[in-house]
Amino acid sequence: MSTSHNQLDTKSQAWSALFSEPMSELVQRYTASVFFDKRLWQADMRGSLAHAEMLAAQGIISQDDRAAIERGMAQIRAEIESGSFDWKLELEDVHLNLEARLTQLVGDAGKRLHTGRSRNDQVATDIRLWLRDEIDLILGLLREVQAALVEVASRNVDVILPGFTHLQVAQPVSFAHHLLAYVEMFARDEERLQDVRKRVNRLPLGSAALAGTTYPLDRERVARTLDMEGVCQNSLDAVSDRDFAIEFTAAASLIMVHVSRLSEELILWMSQNFAFIRIADRFTTGSSIMPQKKNPDVPELARGKTGRVVGHLMGLITLMKGQPLAYNKDNQEDKEPLFDTVDTVRDTLRIFAEMIGGQLNPATGAKEGGITVHPEAMRSAASKGYATATDLADYLVKKGLPFRDAHEVVAHAVKTAQDQGVDLAELPLATLQQFNPDIGQDVFAQALTLEASLNARNTLGGTAPAQVQAQLARHTQRLQGSQT
Repeated sequence: MSTSHNQLDTKSQAWSALFSEPMSELVQRYTASVFFDKRLWQADMRGSLAHAEMLAAQGIISQDDRAAIERGMAQIRAEIESGSFDWKLELEDVHLNLEARLTQLVGDAGKRLHTGRSRNDQVATDIRLWLRDEIDLILGLLREVQAALVEVASRNVDVILPGFTHLQVAQPVSFAHHLLAYVEMFARDEERLQDVRKRVNRLPLGSAALAGTTYPLDRERVARTLDMEGVCQNSLDAVSDRDFAIEFTAAASLIMVHVSRLSEELILWMSQNFAFIRIADRFTTGSSIMPQKKNPDVPELARGKTGRVVGHLMGLITLMKGQPLAYNKDNQEDKEPLFDTVDTVRDTLRIFAEMIGGQLNPATGAKEGGITVHPEAMRSAASKGYATATDLADYLVKKGLPFRDAHEVVAHAVKTAQDQGVDLAELPLATLQQFNPDIGQDVFAQALTLEASLNARNTLGGTAPAQVQAQLARHTQRLQGSQT
């Protein structure tokens, strides 16, 4: 086989005889992407093998060439997996590195592999194949986080938490109901990613540099081989489109926003001022100077990493906003923010699934929860903010009073309770009747207890335990169905 000047060994040879001087080392380092885009090697290999199979089926290359390409790719795979593959900066990117090594191994067959394609449609295909696989992993992790939240919620349906608006005590809610709000958020994230995946999973390959190709390619065949849902219909758009990366990063930003909101609550709940929960020691750190400290570093760091992912979204949008058709070198800058977004979301969801749901202790075989709930502290906080005031107003409405009038009556009752330093339920019946004579002894059982407040909200989506149990059953069924 040939190892002559035709081989892709140096930067100048890669770009043919047109160039009269080699690229400077500074420019090589500035323009090279191989040391971050080499993670695309498996996707690049899959796309190349599907392309070779199609070329042979169309009679564009011989079956012998196809067999040689497959044989060479198998050896390259073994070299990469063993760590012996020599990634070369002067070959700029993952594509030229693999092609150069393939040509070394199988000669002219390796050179024929690039027939009918360009690096422009090749890299667009690689990113889509790689991102599709990563989306599938993230979808699985989103389901793990939801399952962990459902598991904790199922044990805490009757635990009463103060519900907040403006971070002020508003109305009592079931702690399980509160956790299921995040399940709803992550379920929407799952739906969004499933929808994004459809647009990611389209084939640019065969668009060549920008205008298509003169070879009789069967692009639909390649799409079927790669299990893609269709082909990109316009060659100019196919090689220059990065909407799918932006759309994914937007969905990823929302995932991280939801993680950040949950993180903020975990941080507050763990503080001594709330003491609603305890996060397991393996997810916290201490202080270098204050020996009493136990810091919620995992949720704090997740809250911080949210800004990083949102920043990547802004970067990708800015990257694309001024580009004319078709491909431009700017697009090399799409990979690092996209790669980091995937890594950040994947790692964050994995650790949150374990932090919320716990892990099996191999020594005991028991599951050790990551979060311990303190129901007494939650109940005590719910009892301090006149959380049943709206229930008293609703009680008066059922007695025939217009709601606005009932609202005003209860405001006076709350003011009196504040002045006396007691809860509404601690005011004597005679005092309550001073505000409205229709208030009877039944007010305490029907309106002024935390349990009565929860049970009264027995409408779809409400916090009544019966409704929460129904939602738990719905989510459990949905998550179990997604695993089959």
